[in-house]
Amino acid sequence: MNAHDGTILPLAPEEVLQRAPEGLGALLVDAVTQGASLGFLAPLDAVEAAAWWSAAAGTHEVWAACGPGGEVLGAVTLVRDGKANGRHRGEIAKLVVHSDARGRGLGPRLLAAAEAHAAATGLTLLVLDTETGSPAERLYRAAGWTAAGVVPDFAADPGGTLRATTLFYKRLG
Repeated sequence: MNAHDGTILPLAPEEVLQRAPEGLGALLVDAVTQGASLGFLAPLDAVEAAAWWSAAAGTHEVWAACGPGGEVLGAVTLVRDGKANGRHRGEIAKLVVHSDARGRGLGPRLLAAAEAHAAATGLTLLVLDTETGSPAERLYRAAGWTAAGVVPDFAADPGGTLRATTLFYKRLG
């Protein structure tokens, strides 16, 4: 693999905390600035973005795509369901690629890393939601995810306009 394309690394919670203020936070700010619907409104403050990653450090499993200098080019998170009847499933909660690193295949590689880890650790079902018609929706369909339905006016995009979301699932194993 060419280092220019990004090395996918799992990040321990302490590494997420270490990278939250700049690398991961800047990644989230860039994505929201570019119009990605990730749960935030624009403009996203760097402090708020870093705070989200800091909170995620204890609850989300995180993988980062890193450039040759260690810079964060992309990230994905996996959240395990903690309920007794849902321990077989997880959710892909954020899949983000920096606007300067798009078109290198990082999104599919990050997703594949999270999926492989989920399967290797006993999860048999993954779910996610994404803005209907977005580039992310096309990525998930291409990666073999199944659309379960569309919910109108599910969430506001970064500009505040309500948008539909498509719910997806993928069986593992």
